[in-house]
Amino acid sequence: IIIRLNVLTLSFLPLSKQMEPVLCYESRNRSCLKTIYPLPTRITVYTILGVTVILTVCGNLLVTVSIAYFKQLHTPTNYLIASLATSDFLLGLLVMFPSMVQSVETCWYFGDIFCKIYMSSDVMLCTTSILNLLFISLDRHYAVCQPLLYRRKMSINVVLIMIVLSWSISALIGFGIIFLKVNLWGIEELYNLIVCEGQCILFQSQLRCNILYTPILPVVRCVIEVHFYIYDGSL
Repeated sequence: IIIRLNVLTLSFLPLSKQMEPVLCYESRNRSCLKTIYPLPTRITVYTILGVTVILTVCGNLLVTVSIAYFKQLHTPTNYLIASLATSDFLLGLLVMFPSMVQSVETCWYFGDIFCKIYMSSDVMLCTTSILNLLFISLDRHYAVCQPLLYRRKMSINVVLIMIVLSWSISALIGFGIIFLKVNLWGIEELYNLIVCEGQCILFQSQLRCNILYTPILPVVRCVIEVHFYIYDGSL
């Protein structure tokens, strides 16, 4: 009843009052500011984002269940697609839904622990999706350029190793940088100055980016060179 009265009162407030910033937590000194948007705007944004989240979750869940249920779909390529669909399903469930609420309410109400899980899941699942797409492109490369060697090079065991590597590496990166606070190396003082309660934002330092992405560059270069070598050999 209280929630309905608050929503009803909000709808009759002037636009200037509705956009007036207030605190996320009135009883806390370091609370973040909250912007109360007009009720029609909130309903519209919730509807659009809610439909997007539902389609993402249900669509990827349908793909995963279909590949797991039908034996005709148990192929190396479909296993990679199922891994990609699983990561996108969890992304919609664990990341997109809390992000939708935070975007509209402009405050984080799910607690500090879930904030760390939310940010870790965001990094982990996005990295998993990228690695899955990389392995799918590699699978399609062998299927098109080397069809006679495809079954030997892209067996089910090889694909399962790819899936395990993509998830384990992504989990190590996602949860490691958040819970070990690697992302805050070099910006601890700045973080303590600007952080407030009711906020859940991923901060990244330049040092963290260098440590994380610099070792990947030689690997990417090696993969590109091997790709062109194989492609030229197939011609």
